[in-house]
Amino acid sequence: LDPGSGATLRSIDVAADAGTAFDGKHLYQIAEERIQKIDPRTGDVIATIPAPGNGGDSGLTWAEGSLWVGEYRARKIHQIDPETGTVIRTIESKRVVTGVTWVDGELWHGTWEGDESDLRRIDPDTGEVLQTLDMPAGMGVSGLESDGGGCFFCGGGNSGKVRAVRLPGYAPTVANK
Repeated sequence: LDPGSGATLRSIDVAADAGTAFDGKHLYQIAEERIQKIDPRTGDVIATIPAPGNGGDSGLTWAEGSLWVGEYRARKIHQIDPETGTVIRTIESKRVVTGVTWVDGELWHGTWEGDESDLRRIDPDTGEVLQTLDMPAGMGVSGLESDGGGCFFCGGGNSGKVRAVRLPGYAPTVANK
């Protein structure tokens, strides 16, 4: 997508559910109870691994050489080996997980329960919530990604909208300047 116009610039015809990640070479896409590794040049699925939530997964990102997968109703975030699907560690959340992303070395996840939604920065080792950005009532978050420059892009569920949320007071590290 072109972030300015919202126009679709390119699409790949593969099974797709709730979560896409990029490791710098390959795309990874949640499709029901599996995660597909995709060659972005050809669109070919070149490998699959099991998704830890067996179809209850929502959100996918790449960081620290691993895939990070949100498990929606189980309220978990899993770090998994991208080659085998083996769970390396699991972080418990007190809210449903509707998206995950890493920004500037920080793990964030989206939540949406009833009429309430927020974005949470969490400690990847302890699961402690370090920061919360509350969304306006009725503005659900279903999917979460970042531009690496202090802006989150949040899917809006059935609204068909993608919302941009600026991180208050964001000051990028030297690595992101």
